[in-house]
Amino acid sequence: MPTAGKLVAAVLFAALAWYVSQLVIGFMEVGTAPPRYALVNAGIGAAMGWIVAGSRARGPWMGAVSYGLTATLAMIFWWLFLHSFYNMIIKAMRGLYGSDATLAVVDVFGLMLEHAMLMNHSVVITTFVAGAVICGLITEWFARRFN
Repeated sequence: MPTAGKLVAAVLFAALAWYVSQLVIGFMEVGTAPPRYALVNAGIGAAMGWIVAGSRARGPWMGAVSYGLTATLAMIFWWLFLHSFYNMIIKAMRGLYGSDATLAVVDVFGLMLEHAMLMNHSVVITTFVAGAVICGLITEWFARRFN
């Protein structure tokens, strides 16, 4: 059921994902960012905000920090997985795995590690953590005020 907490969480985590995507694109080589990178990540952020953070709103205030961080970690996991899966499909269509599907599945995890290394900058990590806490607290405030 839609609530104010879920709506606010979806908007806030989408904005956080979009902003961090812009930071990560700055660390990529020119022209190597996947198509619609920031928009896809914003969609993932909105989904994790709605599902993870919004559904847990109206608890204790420290819970807001907890579900903000949980939603951000879930967002990072799906972000890494979906972009790595997309890259694996592109590589498979080019015939880089031959007829061995196991290599393609294993490569998804290698690609996830490569994508994670792009996020291994202090400004990205700090933005994720601070954004998670702020988004969680604002979601909790809206859920208490308007639900």
